[in-house]
Amino acid sequence: MNSRGLDCIVIGYNEVPFARYERLLHQYGEDSEAYRDLKLSFVELGERKLLYADLMNYATDLARGGDGASPPGVFRSGDIPNLAAAYLTNYLNRRGLHTRYVNLFQDEKDRLAAMLAERPLCVAITTTFYVLNLPVLEMVEFIRAHNPAVKIVVGGPLIANHVRNYAGEELAAALRDLGADLYVVESQGEQTLARIAACLRDGGDLSKIPNLIYLDGDRVRATGEEPEANSLEENYVDWRDLAAGGGLGPTLQTRTARSCAFKCAFCNYPTRAGALTLTSLETLEREFGSMRALGDVRNVVFIDDTFNVPLPRFKDICRLMIREKYGFNWFSYFRCSNSDQEAIDLMAESGCKGVFLGIESGAAQILKNMNKAAQEQQYRRGIAMLKKAGILSFGSFITGFPGETEETVQETMGFIRETGVDYYRSQLWYCEAGTPIVLQRDKYGIEGDGFVWSHASMESMEAMDWIEKMFLSLDGSVWLPQWSFDFWIIPYLMGKGVAMDDFREFMRLAQQLMALGIAYVPPADRHRMQEELIQGLAGVAKRWQAVV
Repeated sequence: MNSRGLDCIVIGYNEVPFARYERLLHQYGEDSEAYRDLKLSFVELGERKLLYADLMNYATDLARGGDGASPPGVFRSGDIPNLAAAYLTNYLNRRGLHTRYVNLFQDEKDRLAAMLAERPLCVAITTTFYVLNLPVLEMVEFIRAHNPAVKIVVGGPLIANHVRNYAGEELAAALRDLGADLYVVESQGEQTLARIAACLRDGGDLSKIPNLIYLDGDRVRATGEEPEANSLEENYVDWRDLAAGGGLGPTLQTRTARSCAFKCAFCNYPTRAGALTLTSLETLEREFGSMRALGDVRNVVFIDDTFNVPLPRFKDICRLMIREKYGFNWFSYFRCSNSDQEAIDLMAESGCKGVFLGIESGAAQILKNMNKAAQEQQYRRGIAMLKKAGILSFGSFITGFPGETEETVQETMGFIRETGVDYYRSQLWYCEAGTPIVLQRDKYGIEGDGFVWSHASMESMEAMDWIEKMFLSLDGSVWLPQWSFDFWIIPYLMGKGVAMDDFREFMRLAQQLMALGIAYVPPADRHRMQEELIQGLAGVAKRWQAVV
């Protein structure tokens, strides 16, 4: 047994330094789909490429009288407790396994190094947001450098994708590249991780634990499958336990269900996660009570893919929050097709401040191709009700999905203009293996994969052209970039004290600044416009710099 008693470290999220990622995509050329997609997430100031959180820090420094050369790290993307890490830590600790977690790898390397010096038995790396090995590689290299003996365990969607897409030597090569010791292949996986930590503690045989794959020389070994059915009732997060080592901050994430009730053609999550499983109201009341007990939680983000499904339960959750007067604002994913006026009224009364709408398209035919189980008029009605209730809306769209044409893109652009959704973004369709639509290659004439594809009615470069036209021509709704920002930055910023009117004004100016790097503007005009916009951003930052 390890002398200090630390059984497991869980690492939440590694946001690879942007400069490194930018160089990686730049190799494909500035005119490539992947790089053009990335350009809609940063602004260029001379030789500097600033993500939006960096831009906010830059403007804050100017507002304080600095020159922006060394901006303060006031704003950090992802700077709220990572739910996967919090949940796993909670799960293991409840089973008598001494576990701690690292929330943000890039910002907590010194803390992680100190933990590794305590000789833990294993380190668990979650992969919820990764589609490439790169973030995991960096963490594995760091862990090996500070503790060569510790067992490294990797699980989650990245591993599930590798197992689904590769076999034999290709799978072995992917695992060899990652460099970990054990890979969990169960869609839930928390029970498997607990068995690994207990086995290491007790000196058992890891090969007897199901749901694992690992490299034995050049061969991939598998230990067999044993489906997990971990109870959401028993394993809710008690946030008081996690706060024992220090404050968690004003914004928390949680979930009230596992999996998704729908089967959209561009998504493989329901296949991985299994049937929709719901947490009872009694259990949610216990978790919400633990949040309130912390004393400083002001915002809660529900990450359920379909929070308002089923509708009667959703209304009961809102009534619970109203009755108990928790006092926090909340944000969630939301399906307009599964709502009514009573639900909107309950949302507003219970503290809902904003919702993420996976609209995907404003064209009826594309929604049908996507198997969205929703109609564009339902979105129109829902957005109007949300606006009337004072609830922010963010519309997420996909451009280039099989069946997309110039006419359907124009329909989507018209939808955004007419509904006036507060914030929006359109992403290039990503041709991902294992999704239902890719199984219909012959029907839609799909060729290629990833960011580079074509189908019977559009090709990826044309779709990217349309995304840029959308960005440059729509001015009622405000664009939110994807990389290191997204809609969930709003509750984080509210927790920092940034007023939402100031945020919207900042984003409107930032969108104009980003546009200078995409549209052609004569150099002399570009410099003048850039300086004016930077001064405008600094002016907005003056209004928040006193509270941050």
